[in-house]
Amino acid sequence: MTIQLTSPAFEQGAYIPRKYTGEGADVSPALEWTDPPEGTQSLALICDDPDAPVGTWVHWVVWGIPSQARGLPAEAAVGNGGLLQDALADGIQQGMTDFRRIGYGGPMPPPGSDHRYFFKLYALDTALHLARGAAKKDLENAMRGHVLAEAQLMGLYRR
Repeated sequence: MTIQLTSPAFEQGAYIPRKYTGEGADVSPALEWTDPPEGTQSLALICDDPDAPVGTWVHWVVWGIPSQARGLPAEAAVGNGGLLQDALADGIQQGMTDFRRIGYGGPMPPPGSDHRYFFKLYALDTALHLARGAAKKDLENAMRGHVLAEAQLMGLYRR
């Protein structure tokens, strides 16, 4: 089974608007996805930058997204665990980013070349029970053996 992930804020391979970066309002972009496969119990999302000078940099870790959700609204999350929209109140949890805070941390690469930001959505056959502030590796370990489908959206940013 497949699932498609898109954003009304930017197309696959296009530049992420400044509003959704550390140079802008640093709020999460809207994300939308197609129906997940039958048997999906929850969804999870990871956003990271594999082009960071220190290795892959984690920008957002989310789990507990209800299986009936078909997206997250723009400005749904900010750093320090901030949730700007009630849409994230349905048991959705956020983890620790490499900015050492819970919530969304938008693109903020060092000046120079383009960086790629991968938003990865996972349809899971279970509901995950992780501690608030869990790291990407904790989420990945918990998802192991439970991924029914995954989708990816890549956006660019350069300072």
